[in-house]
Amino acid sequence: MSDRKPLILITNDDGYQAKGIAELINAMKGLGELVVFAPDSHRSGMSSAITTAHPLRARIYHKEENLTAYMCNGTPVDCVKLALNEFLERKPDLLVSGVNHGSNAGISVLYSGTVAAALEGCVSNIPSIAFSLCDFTPDADFTYTARIAEKLARKVLSDGLPKGICLNVNVPVGEVKGIRMTTQTQGKWVNEYQRSQDGIGRDVFWMTGNFENWEEDNVNNDEWALANGYAAVVPVKIDMTAHDLIPELKEWEL
Repeated sequence: MSDRKPLILITNDDGYQAKGIAELINAMKGLGELVVFAPDSHRSGMSSAITTAHPLRARIYHKEENLTAYMCNGTPVDCVKLALNEFLERKPDLLVSGVNHGSNAGISVLYSGTVAAALEGCVSNIPSIAFSLCDFTPDADFTYTARIAEKLARKVLSDGLPKGICLNVNVPVGEVKGIRMTTQTQGKWVNEYQRSQDGIGRDVFWMTGNFENWEEDNVNNDEWALANGYAAVVPVKIDMTAHDLIPELKEWEL
């Protein structure tokens, strides 16, 4: 029986200096050997983008016992790929991403660099979890989020996750009543841009918007859980195939 500590890879999309990743690192201490591989600046909304037009660079910015931390000039998915391919001597037992400053519930999973990093872990069959707190402020209180992160990390290290599935975890602001296993809320962002003018009167557009919830009364979705004080855990798959539609498509006369 090996007494080697679990290897935990940590990344985010808010950049290595964000409070959220510092809190996640602290939550993971004691669970294993930690390697942090995070963007050198803010990379929110990058989804699964990868860098192809310029070279990637990475360097150590902090090192202590059982913790080595790198910063990288790429996207969150770049960070995971580069760490796995070039910097780690063995496959991680767990990948954790975040803690993101702001919600990644509902349709936001499509845009989130935080969730994309966890999905990239799935590609390499690494149990992976994305964590987000519904608070965009730089000095947000991560007390409850850190406790939930440690609890879920321990469980996943112990029991694993099915191949190709990661967890998308969102935590509400304030005291948390508990943890709910939920579905992704159906809906979309609307009124997504605010028009204004630059100094010479040309139109410019700032991203804004609000989430249009198509199933507000569904107590099994993540937006309901968050609105009612619960942390929401949604299992997310890398296989995007609509398997139930294939029999119907086969009947098409093409």
